[in-house]
Amino acid sequence: MAEIGKTLLESGWLAARSTEVELTGSQLTTTHPPTGPTSPWMEAVVPGTVLATLVKNKVVADPFYGLENEMIIDIADSGREYYTFWFFTKFQCKLSAAQHLDLNFRAINYSAEVYLNGHKMVLPKGMFRRHSLEVTDILNPDGENFLAVLVHPPDHPGRIPPEGGQGGDHEIGKDVATQYVEGWDWIAPVRDRNTGIWDEVSISVTGPVKTIDPHLVSSFFDQYTRAYLHATTELENRSAWVADCSLNIQVATELEGSVCLIEHLQTQHVSVPPGARIQYTFPKLSFYKPNLWWPNGLGKQSLYNVSITVDVKGYGESDTWGHLFGFRKIESHIDSATGGRLFKVNGQPIFIRGGNWILSDCLLRLSKERYKTDIKFHADMNLNMIRCWGGGLAERPEFYHYCDVYGLLVWQEFWITGDVDGRGIPVSNPDGPLDHDLFMLCARDTVKLLRNHPSLALWVGGNEQVPPDDINTALKNDLKLHPLFESHGENALSIEEEDPSQYLDGTRVYIQGSMWDGFANGKGDFTDGPYEIQNSEDFFKDNFYNYGFNPEVGSVGMPVAATIRATMPPKGWQIPLFKKLTNGYTEEVPNPIWEYHKYIPYSKPGKVHDQIELYGIPKDLDDFCLKAQLVNYVQYRALLEGWTSRMWSKYTGVLIWKTQNPWSGLRGQFYDYLLDQTAGFYGCRCAAEPIHVQLNLATYFIEVVNTTSEELSNVAVEASVWDLEGACPSYNVFDKLFLPPKKVMSISELNYPKSESPKPVYFLLLKLYNLSNNSIISRNFYWLYLPGGDYKLLEPYQNNRIPLLITSKTSHKDDSYEIEMNVQNKSEKPDPKILTYKNNFAIRHEDGEFDMASLEPIHDKTEEKQKVGLFQRLYRQFPRETDGSKITEIKGSDVGVAFFLKISVHALKTDNRGGEDTRILPVHYSDNYFSLVPGEEMSIKMSFEVPQGVIPRVTLEGWNYQSEVHTVI
Repeated sequence: MAEIGKTLLESGWLAARSTEVELTGSQLTTTHPPTGPTSPWMEAVVPGTVLATLVKNKVVADPFYGLENEMIIDIADSGREYYTFWFFTKFQCKLSAAQHLDLNFRAINYSAEVYLNGHKMVLPKGMFRRHSLEVTDILNPDGENFLAVLVHPPDHPGRIPPEGGQGGDHEIGKDVATQYVEGWDWIAPVRDRNTGIWDEVSISVTGPVKTIDPHLVSSFFDQYTRAYLHATTELENRSAWVADCSLNIQVATELEGSVCLIEHLQTQHVSVPPGARIQYTFPKLSFYKPNLWWPNGLGKQSLYNVSITVDVKGYGESDTWGHLFGFRKIESHIDSATGGRLFKVNGQPIFIRGGNWILSDCLLRLSKERYKTDIKFHADMNLNMIRCWGGGLAERPEFYHYCDVYGLLVWQEFWITGDVDGRGIPVSNPDGPLDHDLFMLCARDTVKLLRNHPSLALWVGGNEQVPPDDINTALKNDLKLHPLFESHGENALSIEEEDPSQYLDGTRVYIQGSMWDGFANGKGDFTDGPYEIQNSEDFFKDNFYNYGFNPEVGSVGMPVAATIRATMPPKGWQIPLFKKLTNGYTEEVPNPIWEYHKYIPYSKPGKVHDQIELYGIPKDLDDFCLKAQLVNYVQYRALLEGWTSRMWSKYTGVLIWKTQNPWSGLRGQFYDYLLDQTAGFYGCRCAAEPIHVQLNLATYFIEVVNTTSEELSNVAVEASVWDLEGACPSYNVFDKLFLPPKKVMSISELNYPKSESPKPVYFLLLKLYNLSNNSIISRNFYWLYLPGGDYKLLEPYQNNRIPLLITSKTSHKDDSYEIEMNVQNKSEKPDPKILTYKNNFAIRHEDGEFDMASLEPIHDKTEEKQKVGLFQRLYRQFPRETDGSKITEIKGSDVGVAFFLKISVHALKTDNRGGEDTRILPVHYSDNYFSLVPGEEMSIKMSFEVPQGVIPRVTLEGWNYQSEVHTVI
């Protein structure tokens, strides 16, 4: 008997262009199966796309490198047959009597013919459509089975106009597929239009009865002290007799040390007629004070393991299903004070600070490992929402799993975007895809795939557009709220009402478009944006943005120099020309490779003076990218601090366009495709702290933002000003403060710029701390200049050498490393009156509350709270080797601020060739791009994995240390 359950078919695939294969599908899966990667067959990327396979086998160049994408033939020129490919694999499976086997394709693009052991089946069109084929009767008796899939590209791949544009000629919008693939202002065209088996392929063994698409819903009463779990599943009887079933539902929670506590176990008896498919709803399960799921920064992400099994009399276990489930309630309404959409989770208002997301990889080489890094990066930045943009994907369950684990609310759009559905040049078809029924079939299937994830917060019809009337009406009807979730109160579920788990969803609001109903101006006018560099103080001004919730506001995203060298040939290392205009502004003229990679300049002639030029004209690539990081940090910190400064009084939320790039682009990103963070990542991380001290750059008042539901008392703000000579001309403490929950408090005006002789460039260090033990709640470091000035005095400051003392401690298990570094500015002894110099951060616990008595160094917040996560617990069980502490001293004779320090991890190579990229990526840092005033010290934690056999080294560089890199372990 085969084991009940699912087996992934993710290795051993071969691929070949259909025009180069002379055999039929029947022959390929019977008498003439390919035997290996010999022409025309090659190793295939599954899940993945045709282009991903061609790149893997070096048949085409890497489209992410330089201008190589221009050398790859576009489907508009080659014809659809050129990207029509065979995919082949084989698998072992032998069934016993009464067992059944399904062959599952979670998604293909765009249609396919499937051959199994000589038998043909057709997968109909639609990129976001699941396919499950029962193949029990066509398995080979010996257990070896041959599978071949002929995949056809989208029907309307379109053509790329010479001038490019949003979605090319918009033909792709006629299909139910990703729309970015004809190119956008942030990406070049994808030549095969994502053709391929781009998502999971599996086989599933069941007994006579199969469970299909269980639906889990939680409801709450008595101020969230009582909860119910509602569950409905479909059951399909594939036998020729009545199946008497014992249907079991089990809810378990994990305790410390991988021990599970079963909180509920219920068995129901149900009979399913032969050949029938029925829907069964369990009696609701009652919970008292369940552990709740909270968004990132506001509490822990408690997850319960819900499993449903069906046992058939006379057979035994027939099928099993499991899912991690979070008890939480998400509500939203249009706020009367701001006009913005206001979200509540578990009754608590949530100020949204999030980002727009396209997808991990534009060749759809999607993986759990990449998703884990992507989502953890967003949590590391203290964001609490991700918007899945309508021109991209309905994201995969693995994406949602990590959003569940790390606490990222998800705004999921369907496949409509205004550029391809009603406007643009040429003007696009306003009626959406040609096949509206197919769109709705894919939409309903997507809802069933994703609806059990607690992180999923809302459905949106499209990006900057609403779907055609009939689709919009169907979505509104299908995604209508259950009465239990329509009101803001906690009403008991009446006997007459249907169980909420019987709805398609029923628990999340549907919004028709990204600029409607509480987003932008709420009426669909183009009131999102802007998308370019801004004066940092403008974000704080009342006239910067007039509406309560901005779904898209974007800016720059230049990566570090090492990424440019890794993704471009030397011609792409040329920095922009700085062209002086008659109006006094500077225009940046980038090289053609940067232009192809969608570079966005650091100036806006007529509005914003070049922000890199404020630091001095860059000399070379390294200088340019270093100064760009300074701007990235300032720009994104100011953006989020400006929005947060008017929390609830003017705004309910903001989503940054965008957090990352699915290729080697040069705009709108906090980390690059290679997974190296820009300094904007840490500016965002700083600004989006749940409790945060900041400077209002428009008024120069110090503010404290408390986005949590807890009040803070007996706290103080320390404000110290430092000049380039290392002196502290201004020092103030504002003590005995009381910070109410979910409020912005104005503390005091910064007095330094109004003093008799302020320095033209100076540093400001703000700390919010607990008076009882000086533990730091929030720390924020600024570099500032007087009105009308610039940062050019920082150029000669690069020659200063500030002495540092670095203590590092390393622990590792196999290839996984955790390192803690303590960095101290030794240029001056700490002033006795400054009691916070050690930066002992208060630990924020899993429930969102601070341990105000703690004097331990801060832990990485996302790692700390993940002690309850399933995979994190397992990881921490392994014994780890610990190296002794290592002390590194960087000598220097100058006194002052150690400015803009950056830690990075590299592979230690004795035969390193010049210019080789030795970075180890990704690395999760508790902070980076940080500065230390005289006497101050900071503890930085990092975690990463290295390739087998590679020895890592950690290096430190900075504004004062750019000519040399110091190895610290």
